[in-house]
Amino acid sequence: MSIKTLIAASFVALTAGMVAAEGQNPMVGGAAMFETKNIVENAVNSADHTTLVAAVQAAGLVDALQGDGPFTVFAPVNDAFAALPDGTVETLLLPENKDLLTKILTAHVISGDFSAAEIIRKAKHSHDGFAHFNTLSGDALSAQVRGNNVYIYDESGNAAKVTIADVNQSNGVIHVVNKVLLPK
Repeated sequence: MSIKTLIAASFVALTAGMVAAEGQNPMVGGAAMFETKNIVENAVNSADHTTLVAAVQAAGLVDALQGDGPFTVFAPVNDAFAALPDGTVETLLLPENKDLLTKILTAHVISGDFSAAEIIRKAKHSHDGFAHFNTLSGDALSAQVRGNNVYIYDESGNAAKVTIADVNQSNGVIHVVNKVLLPK
């Protein structure tokens, strides 16, 4: 098998493994996600995203994430928030820390609707093997394919693994990640 054929086969296998089946509502946090609902309407039903939902509410971002978009959201699960140093989440949820919380949350959102296949393709065709994005917070995120997984890097080089890709919404797409991405 030629290297070109091997790369093509790997790309197809990776994309197939990362992308939700067309026409099927993927399950996230024990709940079906519906393409006809927006990001917030779906997220509130996921048992794995209760901390993220509480943070979005505390930051006053509900209306923004219910807007037309489109948005691509890298959505950390509850365990990702729990892995932060003790007291971090509680401190961020205080009203006096709303600006910092907003910056952290919007550092997980990029303008546009980027599927896993598009992110992989963008990384594959870049000069450095990374797809680069600017977030709504003004910070940078980069995506890299490693093995059969896509990783999203924050500006400090911390990596979050995409665990569920292509959860399509009426106003964009969610990619579930296993870590909180932090702006500098």
